[in-house]
Amino acid sequence: MSRKIAIVGAGQSGLPLALALQGRGDQVTLLTNRSPDDLRRGKVMSSQCMFDNALQIERDFGLDRWADDCPPVEGIGLTVPHPEQPGERLIDWSARLDRPAQAVDQRLKMPMWMELFRERGGNLVLQDAGIAELEELAATHDLVVVSAGKGEITRLFERDPVRSVFTQPMRALALTYVHGMAPRTPYSRVCFNLIPGVGEYFVFPALTLSGPCEIMVFEGVPGGPMDCWGDIRTPEDHLWQSLKILDTYLPWEAERCRDVRLTDDGGVLAGRFVPTVRRPVGTLPSGRQVFGMGDAVCVNDPITGQGSNNATKAFKVVHDAIVARGDAPFDAAWMNATFERFWDYAQHVVRWTNTLLEPPPPHVLNLLGAAGQIPGVAHAIANNFNHPPGFFPWWTDAQACERFIAEQAGAAVPA
Repeated sequence: MSRKIAIVGAGQSGLPLALALQGRGDQVTLLTNRSPDDLRRGKVMSSQCMFDNALQIERDFGLDRWADDCPPVEGIGLTVPHPEQPGERLIDWSARLDRPAQAVDQRLKMPMWMELFRERGGNLVLQDAGIAELEELAATHDLVVVSAGKGEITRLFERDPVRSVFTQPMRALALTYVHGMAPRTPYSRVCFNLIPGVGEYFVFPALTLSGPCEIMVFEGVPGGPMDCWGDIRTPEDHLWQSLKILDTYLPWEAERCRDVRLTDDGGVLAGRFVPTVRRPVGTLPSGRQVFGMGDAVCVNDPITGQGSNNATKAFKVVHDAIVARGDAPFDAAWMNATFERFWDYAQHVVRWTNTLLEPPPPHVLNLLGAAGQIPGVAHAIANNFNHPPGFFPWWTDAQACERFIAEQAGAAVPA
């Protein structure tokens, strides 16, 4: 049965949902406040490294248009600088992913999807969506899905105090898109650098408007030396600050950057936000209800690179729930049950991500060190970026962690 569905927000969860529902014959209205050309001319929006499970969802729906052009991310590496020997590394290891990841600039991806939706006859409405617009949509559609993570409409969705650990931003964030970085050998990877008390830096290959690039991601502890973006006024200053951080703390990363240049003036971003989980049912003044999805109800710090992956998996859960609903109403019970199906997965992502925003307990430090000696440990850590539930229980349980390391050490010994 064809349903009338409105989606507010043309991002990593809203756009695939619009295209997938359109493909099955639903009447879909998509609201966004930025046109494809606005996006292409604007600033970068995220770092969006997507791992294979999320990419497979895009492939299943015919939405992965960049596999031949996007440089692959073939592994994960972790480095911790030595606290007492400047320029030396206390921990340094890497492991291959079983299947490659990829990162496509959303200024490339979202405009193509928006144009595809419009070419297929979709109703793409370019306007800001406030309460009045949601009321109109709710009165004329079977379901209104809010996937936009900013603005007044997100306040419709109540913060869940049990599932939201933090009440303030845990990192000062910055992105720098560059050409000319020396590639990491012998295989490409997300290079994570954890600087105790200062923050984190990670970098990985990607595809942007001007071709292959590298995305530099800075995560500064608030008030610390990497919380340094507030006075930056120009893209060139942003790049200079990025390189200064690497020169100061990560000389092995600075060495890769001797010939870098910004991809474009829009290839920089800085900001901060509070990691938050919200309840999925928003009630309008009229009493009608709208459903929250993606960043509207579950936003994580990007330290684990899960944002686009989470959004894609949310889209799949919501799509499947809509299809299974048939012609029954999309009431609050359906909305809550659908979110809980997503939360069965997302709770592990949130928990794992949150642990990395606080000082690591001894067993995690031991685990990260063991990965440098035991290939099975490194492989498991790297590949669980693709499926974070696999980190549990050993990521948070010291005894389970000890058993896991011992098992992997045994497996590493030749028979």
